[in-house]
Amino acid sequence: MTNKTNETIEPLEALASPLLNIGTSVDLEMLKKFCDEAGSGFTLISNDAKAIGIPDSIPVFIDRATGKPVSVKALFDEWRTVPGRKRGTAVVNTLESFVALTERHATANSVIFADTNWRQPSLTAIIDYHGKEAGGPADNCSHRIHYPFPLTEEWQAWVAINGKPLNQGQFAEFIEDHRADLASPHEDEITYWQDMLGGKVAYPNELQMLSRGLKINAETKASSAVTLATGEGELTWEETHTARDTKGGKIIVPSLFMVSVAPFYQGEKARMPARLRYRMPQGGGSVSWSVHLYRPDIYVTEQVTRDLDRTASDTGLPAFQGKPE
Repeated sequence: MTNKTNETIEPLEALASPLLNIGTSVDLEMLKKFCDEAGSGFTLISNDAKAIGIPDSIPVFIDRATGKPVSVKALFDEWRTVPGRKRGTAVVNTLESFVALTERHATANSVIFADTNWRQPSLTAIIDYHGKEAGGPADNCSHRIHYPFPLTEEWQAWVAINGKPLNQGQFAEFIEDHRADLASPHEDEITYWQDMLGGKVAYPNELQMLSRGLKINAETKASSAVTLATGEGELTWEETHTARDTKGGKIIVPSLFMVSVAPFYQGEKARMPARLRYRMPQGGGSVSWSVHLYRPDIYVTEQVTRDLDRTASDTGLPAFQGKPE
């Protein structure tokens, strides 16, 4: 019995060497290191302070060698099969898709913002918006649905030259290329806009004749410019040019014309007046032209506002004009 006991003890003592050998002094430093390494492991830190946005307990790894906790979040994230929460921005191409996708993800705190900037209008639904309760918890505001209003190429072309100086050739070519966007003024439009803005409203054929005359005289210089009582302008070209219009080099310049363009893709056309202005250097020279659309922002803002009201009604969500944080 004694022999069996001795036979059992001896192998255990050998396994403990050199940390522990019977009959020899103990290496305390090595023993401490062994215990520290053996004691390292996971533990839970409780959220006793009930900090907002933090779980009730957090798993950490305690390194007994240093005594410091080590975050294990990256370890868990590496093995995720789905994200921890919804985030990202979905971009839709139609208002119908915007409404449907917003309804699909909406929560009690979701809201809609409308950016009424007429150059780049848009609607944005923020699914995880802050709660409306006073002093309530904040949310991430990182799950969004965005709808940039699809502005037509024709609209963007007119906006691009709005107020921009053009030389004779550029202006003439633009009018010819966008002849389909010119509209004949109605009788009530002629009376209204001439009273409001002054000058004479031109018909499309008059503006087209103007562009052709400018193209003929593209390489010549105007020698004078006179404002007529009708509000029209008159340009007289130098006699040295080789091509004239039918009036001997004089071109009548209207001060207003009508543009009919749809701001939004597959949307209704907007009829708006445009001022036509020209400048000539003192003493004569090359004429510069500019087109000034009258309040193009109105047509875009009104449509964005109507669509914002519609989406708010369809989704039942609060709607605001502006940009979210």
